[in-house]
Amino acid sequence: MSITLLILMFLQGCTWLLTPNVKTALLQLEQGAYKLDPSHTSVIFKVSHLNLSTYVGRFNEMDASLEFDPKNIEKTRLTALVKTASIDVNNQSLEESLTGSSWFDAEKFPEATLRTISVEETETANQFIFNAELTLLGVSKTVALTSTFNGGAYNLLTGYYTLGFTAVGEISRSDFGMDQYIPMVGDTVAIEVYAEFLKQ
Repeated sequence: MSITLLILMFLQGCTWLLTPNVKTALLQLEQGAYKLDPSHTSVIFKVSHLNLSTYVGRFNEMDASLEFDPKNIEKTRLTALVKTASIDVNNQSLEESLTGSSWFDAEKFPEATLRTISVEETETANQFIFNAELTLLGVSKTVALTSTFNGGAYNLLTGYYTLGFTAVGEISRSDFGMDQYIPMVGDTVAIEVYAEFLKQ
């Protein structure tokens, strides 16, 4: 048997050993304080462009903390922020425009923040409505995020028990004073968050 084949077999075995045993039932998940793992998190936004396509962007710098109690889910609390200057639309000149005073005004308002107000159950397992206050451009509005706990497991690679989390929702950007080019650029902005949280 060749050395290469032996190495491949060893690596395959390691991959299997390092894949966590994810528990998906809500009551199997561990209660506690969690911190965002930004290297395994995506904050994405989508907006209509000319009614022809959906324009997609993301933010690359964010932070969040989660107080999680699967037995008393209404006590769960999430606080989060994104650095508005970290907007990424794969177009440097447009990014410079978006961080300027006509849009996100990142120098004056460097962060958009979100904190939960209440949590409501839905009819779908592990899925809840997070009613939260979003502050953007100095304006605070209540938003609803459909949030799902995907499961939890101990991650041998990081040494932390980890929760997988997804949240989706919509805002009207004009509610926050960002009303340029409507309807050429849509008013409704879809938000998608895919995240992992590390138990502290």
